[in-house]
This record gives sequence, structure tokens and C-alpha cells, in this order.
Amino acid sequence: MIEVHPLLNHTLDLFKQTGAYLRGHFRLTSGLHSPEYLQCALVLQHPDHAERLGRELAALLPRDRKVDVVVSPAVGGLIIGHEVARALGARFIFTERDGGKMTLRRGFSIRDGETAVVVEDVITTGGSSREVVEVLRAAGAGVVAAGSIIDRSGGHADLGVPRVALSTLEAITYPPENCPLCRDGVPVVKPGSRPAPEP
Repeated sequence: MIEVHPLLNHTLDLFKQTGAYLRGHFRLTSGLHSPEYLQCALVLQHPDHAERLGRELAALLPRDRKVDVVVSPAVGGLIIGHEVARALGARFIFTERDGGKMTLRRGFSIRDGETAVVVEDVITTGGSSREVVEVLRAAGAGVVAAGSIIDRSGGHADLGVPRVALSTLEAITYPPENCPLCRDGVPVVKPGSRPAPEP
């Protein structure tokens, strides 16, 4: 189950203040459709917001072991992952897709036995974070937790590790074939950082 800090309800307010909470008809990375979208880049473009959110997210992560490395999936997790690593005094690296498969590139590597956490901006199904967890475990890291600014799954996404979020919500999503916005002829937009599956 996801842990959400009760004093951090300002997170969604920050999204609204910065114009990062969008309403419309969106195709998510998962392929699902939704009438709402959280565009983290619009919040994280402000370094003071990014630093604050990184500190707050780092404070929620387990503290029983020193974290050696924070790892995020590119592109969405890059800024918040870097800020969490700064707050933890850890190094930061990221994974990318190569031929559709999540992998470490650019000379990044994991040393056997390192302690890692996975950080992303928004989790909906948790698919990208799960892939990063698998990459790290295959490289010999001990993945102790995962974190995100926003959890759109209502706490249901299972990453196989404990996870935390600054704010959680039960996202309204529809399979494309049952989307009322599609039926109403509302044009669909794909606002994220990588292509969604074609309907």
C-alpha cells in the first residue's frame, strides 16, 4: 500500500497554481484515456518547486539504510529524481528505452550490492517504475523503495517494493474502446514524454 504524507496536501495546489493540472481529453502513456492530466514539467520548470518537492519526497523514503543511488526513467523522472538524490546525498542516474526496452546507457552502471530507490514524477499503472526495478535487480542492486510526486493509481499500482508519494488520487481513466470523450468526438491529445500505444 502506498504511503501518503498527510501534511503534503499542498502538492496538488501547486500543480493548479502553475497550470500543471490540465483538463481535456488525454491519451496516457499506458494507452488509457483520461479527462485530466498532471503535467509535472510545468511545476518542475521552477527550480525552487523542484528542490522543495525533492526534499519532501526524500523525507518519506525509508531511512533504515543509506541510499547509494537514485534511478529514474527518462524523461519524466529526471528532474525530481535528481532533486531526491541531492536531498539524500546519493548519486543519480537514469534509464532509457532502447528498442522499446528499458536499459542503462551513457556509461551508467550499478555496482553489485548497491542500495537503490526508483523515483518518478507521476505513476499511473507503475509500468515504467517496475521496469526500472527489474533493470536494477538484474544488475545486482537492492531496490528498497520507490517514490513519486503523484500517484494516479489511488494506491493500487504494485511495483514489488514499498513506495511513497506526496499526493495520491484515483484517476479517471477509460479504455479507448469505452471512452465517452471519444464517443463525443472530443479530440484526443498525447501530452506525455513518450508515445502511447496506438488505439
